[in-house]
Formats: sequence, structure tokens, C-alpha cells
Amino acid sequence: MSTHKRDKKGFTLVELMLVVIIIGVLVAMVAPRLAGRSEQAKIAAARADIEANLSSALDLYEIDNGAYPEKLEDLTVKPSNAPNWKGPYLKRKPVDPWGNPYVYKYPGTHGDYDLMSYGRSGAEGGEGGVANWDEENTK
Repeated sequence: MSTHKRDKKGFTLVELMLVVIIIGVLVAMVAPRLAGRSEQAKIAAARADIEANLSSALDLYEIDNGAYPEKLEDLTVKPSNAPNWKGPYLKRKPVDPWGNPYVYKYPGTHGDYDLMSYGRSGAEGGEGGVANWDEENTK
């Protein structure tokens, strides 16, 4: 009497295909919901930079030197007109989450200074822009 026992040590092709199909369906359901979240996260990061990081660095510069800097680069490299410069106030040149430089104007038209990101477009009036004077911080 010969008995042929077969040890099952793996998955069949059908089982693997079912797993791949199930994963594909789950990704198809979840991916569209997450697609818009990255833009919202970038807007929130720009808002945090403007409200906290850059504003704090600008305020520290003003405390040390008696006036706000003429340009944001003055926060990383000592300008010639800042006798009490105790920086760098930032470790690197500030860029927004889209890779564009923040827009800084001193003196500002909306306060001591205007600080903004134009958003993904990088141009004034672009969607998703953030500014320090907007009540909701979005343009």
C-alpha cells in the first residue's frame, strides 16, 4: 500500500491572486481619499512656519537689532546694518512646503511686516496661499 501524502507548504496561485485582488480593491478605495490630504498638509505646514517659526525668528531679530530685517536672508547671514545680530535665527533659507521662497515685505502694509506663501502656484493670487495677516490664514 502506497500512500502519497502531500505536505502543503505554500499558497496556490489562486490564493495569491485573490490576495492581490483584495489589496488592489482596498488601494482603489483609499487612494482617492488620501490624494487631497497632501495639499492640505502643505498648507498647514506653511501656516505653522508663518505663525510660529518665521514669526519667532523675526521677533528675535527685532528684539536684538531694534527693527525687523530688510529681507529673510538676514535671519541666516549677518547683514552689515545689524550691530547686535546674535544669529543665525534660522538654520537654513526659509522655503515653503512647495519649494518656493516665502515672500517677505518690510515694512508691511498689513502690520509691521508681511509674510506669505503663494502656495503651489508660487505666484501671487494662487490657490492655497497663506499670509500672516489673513484672519483664517488662507487666501
